[in-house]
Amino acid sequence: MKDQTREEPKIVAAAERRMHDWVLNQEMAAQSLHSRRIDPSHPPQLGPYIAISREAGAGGSEIAEIVGHELGWEVLDKNLLDRVADECRVSRPMLDLVDETKANWAYDILGAWLDPQIVPHEKYVVHLSRVVMAAARRGSVVFVGRGAQFMLPRGCGMAVRIVAPEKYRIDRAMRLSKMDETAAGRFLAETDRGRHEFVERFFRRDIADPHWYDLVVNVERLGPAGAAECIVAAYRRKMADLEATASRPSG
Repeated sequence: MKDQTREEPKIVAAAERRMHDWVLNQEMAAQSLHSRRIDPSHPPQLGPYIAISREAGAGGSEIAEIVGHELGWEVLDKNLLDRVADECRVSRPMLDLVDETKANWAYDILGAWLDPQIVPHEKYVVHLSRVVMAAARRGSVVFVGRGAQFMLPRGCGMAVRIVAPEKYRIDRAMRLSKMDETAAGRFLAETDRGRHEFVERFFRRDIADPHWYDLVVNVERLGPAGAAECIVAAYRRKMADLEATASRPSG
């Protein structure tokens, strides 16, 4: 009992040191992300992209695949994590614990202390931003989620938000995941909370604010194929308008 009493202050002190280091690392990660933000008046040479944000259960991944097929572009969704895993040099399953999830200081601090393979959220986001920028430089890519539109200049691509009524999303989750209605509703709500906090924390944006998007699509009205068709048409129109503006003589 005496040994335990002596050890407890050491454990608390160690946890406090880890928390202090974590806060510093988070601040540095945020500064790193901000330094990568692009000046819209001087965008880098990036290829075209479409960044799709989505409500949980709205079918954003399915729609992205249709868009990618129509344009002949690469689609980066969950497979984006494979590239981040290579960048971080960690096992792929470790990234599922921090991908678009609510932050957990105990996990980020004590978890990484106890297991070097654990990736804190801020480290994940820094590596994620590098992978997203590398893919955008190659161009012709559809990003799904993970705040990609907040890392890239709007003039080089298009940001889209996929939404649907709650009933539509619950019914879809029940059909695809074999969950009952209560479990499906709980899962979707928790997923949306995680995505909202992820974007709010690392990009200081409200993921549901329509002002951050070029296009907001209600998939219930159009269906996945119709939503994809709408996105492709809007993208082509936007690029045509940008090209026309750029070709006009100045003055």
